[in-house]
Amino acid sequence: MASATTSTTTMTTSSDKKLFIDIETYSETDLKTCGVYRYVDDPAFEVLLFAYAYNDDPVDVVDFACGESLPSKVLADLANPHVIKIAHNANFERTCLTKWLDIYMDPAQWECTAVRASTLGLPRSLADVGNALGLKEDEKKMAIGKRLIMYFSRPCAPTKTNGRRTRNLPRHEPEKWALYKEYNKQDVVTERAIFHVMESAPETIPEEHALWCLDQKINEGGVLIDTTLVENILHYSERYSDRLETRARQISGIDNPSSFQQIRKWLRSKHLDPPSLDKDGVKQLISECRESEPDVVEFMQIRQELGKTSVAKYDAMARALCHDKRIRGMLQFYGAERTGRWAGRIVQLQNLPQNKLKDLDLVHQIVRDGDFDLLEILYESPMDLFSQLIRTSFIARKGRTFAVADYSAIEARVIAWLAGEEWRLEVFRTHGKIYEASASQMFNVPIEEITKDSPLRKKGKVAELALGYQGAVGAMKKMGGEAMGLTEDEMQHIVNVWRGSNSKITELWRTTENSAKKAIAHPGVCITIQHGITFQMLDGTLYITLPSGRALAYQKARIERIGMRSSIKYMGQTPETKKWETVDTYGGKITENITQAVARDCLGAAMLRLDKAGYTPQFHVHDEVIVEVDRDSAETDMERIRDIMRLKDVEWLKGLPLNAEGYLTTYYKKD
Repeated sequence: MASATTSTTTMTTSSDKKLFIDIETYSETDLKTCGVYRYVDDPAFEVLLFAYAYNDDPVDVVDFACGESLPSKVLADLANPHVIKIAHNANFERTCLTKWLDIYMDPAQWECTAVRASTLGLPRSLADVGNALGLKEDEKKMAIGKRLIMYFSRPCAPTKTNGRRTRNLPRHEPEKWALYKEYNKQDVVTERAIFHVMESAPETIPEEHALWCLDQKINEGGVLIDTTLVENILHYSERYSDRLETRARQISGIDNPSSFQQIRKWLRSKHLDPPSLDKDGVKQLISECRESEPDVVEFMQIRQELGKTSVAKYDAMARALCHDKRIRGMLQFYGAERTGRWAGRIVQLQNLPQNKLKDLDLVHQIVRDGDFDLLEILYESPMDLFSQLIRTSFIARKGRTFAVADYSAIEARVIAWLAGEEWRLEVFRTHGKIYEASASQMFNVPIEEITKDSPLRKKGKVAELALGYQGAVGAMKKMGGEAMGLTEDEMQHIVNVWRGSNSKITELWRTTENSAKKAIAHPGVCITIQHGITFQMLDGTLYITLPSGRALAYQKARIERIGMRSSIKYMGQTPETKKWETVDTYGGKITENITQAVARDCLGAAMLRLDKAGYTPQFHVHDEVIVEVDRDSAETDMERIRDIMRLKDVEWLKGLPLNAEGYLTTYYKKD
């Protein structure tokens, strides 16, 4: 891959020449599971078709697979900073063309319509966003595309009918190939139509394009992987699982120890018929059979252990590894449409298990050494350890170390700042112990009497995690209220006293809901609340502009009245169904969106400043950045990174008491 050069942020203007691009490619690596960087790292990778159009000119297709070449003007314009390149999921086109043409595609010269769609609260895929925007039939993406991609862009299974070939070429199905070219051409038509529809929306602030450029830089740099650790775990887990399954068969006589039907038949032969074989059901069965049925207990304990043997993230690492032992493309810019937060890809950085082992270094070294006999002697469940080692797979280069800096309690800080909840802000300006302070405020107990293991602190913690966004008893249950032994009446009491001691936050819920309703009811009118946050309905979309200047978008927002009550609804993709459908919202939820979005903007602003200072993150997870620094200057660098992340000079964050905790480590972990 061509080496990256420094980007300078470019924004599209109406006078810019625009070059719309879509490509079709071939690789023997699976794009979905491995990501685009491993995809282009495959020796078989090639670009098959290149469809393009300048501005509103007709679309042309260059057929690389049949020997055609890019026109010299197009080739020159791919590197011309005065020509804006536009693609849907531009990261794919940029990365593929950088590899294929050996010319670095500077992200500053590109614009991504998929990202733009996300910023407007629209679906991300080309077909879905076209449907959501109501494109005309002749502008929509062709539905046949998936079949053509399967046929020409991936290897095929050798059969007698296809001459036992492993790849389909244009000459094998000329009519299909002609249709593939039409499909490629139509994608440009669709993305251009989408671009023009979205042009009427409020412009993206320049900082967002700069942040997307930085995101491309972070993704293409990637992070080094400890391949010894990953390979050892994968090899051992396969052998260990086989051993457990063999023992399970010996105990039960079952052919398939994973078959619920066979397990139930075996249990019934022992006059056992548990209502469920889920996690809790297995625990209950073990408890009931501990004295009477030792073979059932052992079998169920094996099932429990097999349930811990998931090494999916290690498999993902092995699949996505590039030739230089780095994984790239693990972060998706604007992955969460409602807040703009990043989403995880490939290894799913956003849901890595915690590491709580006190002797993490010892376990890490034993696994790297491949001494699994020792591991089994020292620990009851070796497989349980592997989830805690996932983070340690990400390592710094020789002579370098990771400086890990994390915003402490950033959502709690942001919501206090937004609401003007002064007692909470004072906590964050001083000791920062919000769980203790919350319990002290709720139960009128001096904070000095609330220790780390105090029941009051636990109640304060559950309340803080559950109630900030208008949660009530149900939210407390989800956050562990019942597990603490709290009754519904006790939880309701905590809800009441928390709201009573956080009146500014409860007022913020009402303010956001009322402001949104006013804006929807009066299109064009701008409603302004604290910190310059505005609500405005434009062309059927509710925009909430944040202190940073970035806007959240709620498509086709409306007020629905049922009797004397009214609720806010809008069109969006729900995480559960991924469908474009009606979504309900309310003051607490809007407050959550705003709070998380402001926290995301803090991280974005910090990363831009870190990059400018020479501290480009290797990757980032939630509100945490991981920067690789020289070991010799690591302590000094760590302090500089923490100081930059406090964002003291950012005007729109004035009064927000940000704090970044940090530590140094040669491999990534949760300190």
